[in-house]
Parts: sequence; C-alpha cells; structure tokens
Amino acid sequence: MAFSELLDQVGSLGRFQGLQTVALVVPIMCLAAHSLVENFSGAVPSHRCWVPLLDNSTAQASAPEALGPEALLSVSIPPGPNHGPHQCRRFHHPQWQLLDPNATATNWSEAATEPCVDGWVYDQSTFTSTIVAEWDLVCDSQALRPMAQSIFLAGVLVGAAIFGRASDRFGRRLVLTWNYLHMAVWGTATAFAPTFPVYCLFRFLLAVASAGVMMNTAILLMEWTSEQTHTLAMTCNALGYSFGMVLLAVAAYGLRDWTLLQLALSVPFFLFFVYSWVPVGVTHAAPPCCRSQAKRIWLVTCRSKAWGWLAESARWLLITGRLEKGLRELQRVAAINGKRAVRDALTKEVLLSALQEELSVSQAPTSLGTLLCTPGLRLRTCASTLCWFAFGFTFYGLALDLQALDSNIFLFQVLLGVLDIPAKIGSLMLLRCLGRRPVQAGSLVLAGLCILANVLVPLEMRYLRSSLAMLGIECIGIAFTCTTIYTGELFPTVLRSTCANRMTAVGLGQVGARGGAMLGPMVRLLSTHHPSLPLLVYGAVPVLSGLTALLLPETRSLPLPDTIQDVQNQAVKKATPCTREHAVVKSTQL
Repeated sequence: MAFSELLDQVGSLGRFQGLQTVALVVPIMCLAAHSLVENFSGAVPSHRCWVPLLDNSTAQASAPEALGPEALLSVSIPPGPNHGPHQCRRFHHPQWQLLDPNATATNWSEAATEPCVDGWVYDQSTFTSTIVAEWDLVCDSQALRPMAQSIFLAGVLVGAAIFGRASDRFGRRLVLTWNYLHMAVWGTATAFAPTFPVYCLFRFLLAVASAGVMMNTAILLMEWTSEQTHTLAMTCNALGYSFGMVLLAVAAYGLRDWTLLQLALSVPFFLFFVYSWVPVGVTHAAPPCCRSQAKRIWLVTCRSKAWGWLAESARWLLITGRLEKGLRELQRVAAINGKRAVRDALTKEVLLSALQEELSVSQAPTSLGTLLCTPGLRLRTCASTLCWFAFGFTFYGLALDLQALDSNIFLFQVLLGVLDIPAKIGSLMLLRCLGRRPVQAGSLVLAGLCILANVLVPLEMRYLRSSLAMLGIECIGIAFTCTTIYTGELFPTVLRSTCANRMTAVGLGQVGARGGAMLGPMVRLLSTHHPSLPLLVYGAVPVLSGLTALLLPETRSLPLPDTIQDVQNQAVKKATPCTREHAVVKSTQL
C-alpha cells in the first residue's frame, strides 16, 4: 500500500483538511499584505522644500502682509517639470521680481536655486506618515525606496534556501511555527525602527521568515491531500494571496500611519504562533473487548497528543523514521474525519508497507547538472526558468509601485485582489480547455503588450492607463498559475520534487522568480533617464518569455513522466508520430 492510498483511507478531503486549510491560509493573507505593504507605508506624498517664508513663523512675520501663501510659494520655490512647485530645489533668496505680472517662469536661472538643505514639507492629506516622509527618501535619496523593496525580496530568496533544508530536517510544522513567531517579532520591530538602515534590516529578517511560511504552508497542504485534490488545495493557497491584497487595502485605508499599519499586519502572527503551538489532544475510546471487566468504567487509551492545532506531515514523519509519531498523526486525522474503523486498523506494519513504496520512488539521485546537460531537459529547464523569472520581475516591478499606475491606490489595490480571484479560477479552466503551452505563451505575451501599450497612452488618459496596467498584472497572475502547473508536468518525478536538499526543476524555477522579483523594483530607477524606460523593460521581458514558451511541448492529457527516459521517449514520439499501443494509465490532471 502506497502512502497516497493510506491517506485516502484516513481521509484526503475531509473535515481535517478543511480545518487545516483555514488555519494555514489565514496567515497567508497577512503575509501577502506584508509583501505589498510598501505601496502604502512607502507611498511618496506630494512634497516641496522647506522655505522660511512659508514654514518659519519669524520669517513669515517679516513678509508683506498683502501676499498670500501662493505668492510666497512662487517667490520661494521654482516651478518643476509638472508645472507645480519643484520638489527638489528652492531659491537661494526670494525672487520678488516673479510677482511682476509681466514676469514669466523663465525669469530665473539654475544658479539662483539650491537643493532642499533644510528638508522637505510633505502633504499629509492622504497619509499622516510614511517611511518616505520619515527618512526623506526623495530627490537624491529616491533610489533608497526601491532598494528597500529589493532587500525585502532578497530576504525571501535567502529564507527559501535556509528553511527549505530546515523543514526537511526538523519538520514542516515546527519550522512553520517558529517562522510565525519570527514574522511577529521582526514585523513588530520594524514599526519601531529608529533609522532607515535598521528598518531595511528588520524587513530583510521578516522576509526570511516569510519564505519559510510560504514554503511550509504549501508543503503541508500538498502532503495532507491526495494527488486528485492537490490543485484544489493549491488554489485555496493562491486565493489566500488574493484576499491578502484586499485585506491590505482595507487596513491601509483605515490606518494612514505606516507604523500602525505595520503593527496591524504583524501582531496577528503572535496569534498564529500560539494556535500552531498550543497542545491539543485527541482521545480515543478503548475498543469493546477491553470493557468487559467493568460495565460503567470507560478506559481511555491511545491518547495522541499533537503539539499545536496544525498537524505535522505524516509523509515526512514516515520517511524520516518517526513511525510512532506518524501513526499518531494518521490516527488523529482519521478520528477528525470520522474514520474510526480505519483509525483502529492502523498499525506499524501498515505504515512500514507504505514507507517502503514511498522510499522506492524517491531514491533516484539528481543534480543541477542533470537539468542542464540532458538533451531532452535543457530546453525545458531554460524556458521554464525564464517564465518564472518573467513573473517575478514584472509582477513585483509593477505591483510594488501602484502610485505610478493610478492616483487612487486604495481602489486599485482592492481591484487587483478582487479581480485576481476569477483570474486564478479562470486560468484553471483555460488550462483544461486550451492546454498549457497556449495559455503560458498567450498570458505572458498579452501581459507584455498591455504594459507596452501604456507607453503610447497619454498621461491624461488615466482610466485607460489604469485598465491596461490592471489587465497586464492579471495576465501575469494567470501566467504564474500556468507556470506552477506546467513546470510540474514538464519534468520527471525524480526532478519534480520540492525537497530542498537538491536543486530540482521546481526549485530552480522559484530561484528564477525570486531573482526577478529582486531586480524588478530597481528597474524603476531608469525613469531618471526617460519616464518610459521602466515600462519598456517590464513589457519586453514577458513578451520574450512568452515567445520562448512556444518552444516547450504541450503536456495536457499526457502521462506524467516518472524518469528522465520517459521525457526522452516523449520527444522521440513527437518527432516520429506513431499509433499508441498502450493505454495511458496516469495522466496529468487539474
């Protein structure tokens, strides 16, 4: 009996899986909000230089009484590129000649101005406080804001390398529990960061922990469900990120101070830590044969204490030789799912049988060289990794700078999350009807074309620009859903494993996505050379990746390859079509 059959007996889609999914997906909502929180905590408010005539009471008293704030502003700050007050320069001395009705805005020279040596004055009508206003991340320091976002995303990459191995050694639930605590501690500490470097350090540590939460949440969902329900479990996981985007917009709308917003998203992780650590037990009544000596005495046996509401992966417990704990977890799941007969029939001998089959599947050694040196896998590896990179690069490059896409970032963030829900569900239908390769290529190319079209749309057509940006981001989301499923079908079982102790196809793709995410925010610095350069880069990368995806084979309704030889046989059959002699026993399923 394989472990999948054992899981089907205790229940692979029952009450336990429902409770476990809720307990795991709710933290994902807060985690998704943390990933995009700098759209609000790092928003750039309107600002100008601090000038004595407007911001110093003594200097204001010496100014002519007949002059209002607008006049004092015009003689103190030169006009900027957007025809408003310049955000980064001020006059050395008040330019009173500009009050002359016959004077023009060109009646001053660059030599008459200076940088904002006394700081800036920020508009607080939308946000009472942001990290930009806190540490003056504007003008010559504007590059620090995208740098902070890249540092956060670098932490996700580091955390994936650390906690992937840790979960294989210490268990999924234990690593997940401690990552909840780390996110609570470092997220709370971030709200009280005294300086910008300390803020970046705390955000980096927060991101390291968030990678452990993301990975182990997905692993627990996968390892407690059967192959037929994997897609349902991962769809629930993906929807957690969508609801998290909506949650972020609602929280940011109610909390306009970045420290309060940071605390609101971090403190719940203390609760998540508690309910994943609090000891709970499942008490099993003794079988009838043990009750003969006393009619009114109930013997309580087989008391299984599982520390925390979350259950450890029974698959991991069996593979690592922890048969007693694995047996208790399976008995607990059977009891929750109402499978009492199965619970009583579970023995060590049954587990040993499942363990032998589980180990026999996972003993083939693999390495990164296998992916790059095998002829049938080299093209698949490069093309799929490029698709992963395009998702991380484009999505985080755009989604972390919503101010550049729409003036109402609250509404835009809500729409981004709400529309992401039907996009994820619709992508599964498209994959079933059209196949993997057309959806993968089409979603990436369409996303790129929408982004490139914004280069040609005038800034005055705000609603059209916002709609194109929204469509582009949603197409990137569809591409991500397709990439996740497509990668698992392109590679054989020995290379498809998500086990972190070797570089597999899935692991290499995720590294590509996180590497792209790190680079995405930094591309916005190209706007100092030309405003359209970031959009050109964000649009070109998914288009090229989508065209490359056309080189990949179609995998819909094909048997999942188990070995490298199976992949090479598929390539040979494609080159020399022939009539199938054997029925397909194992097919890819949604």
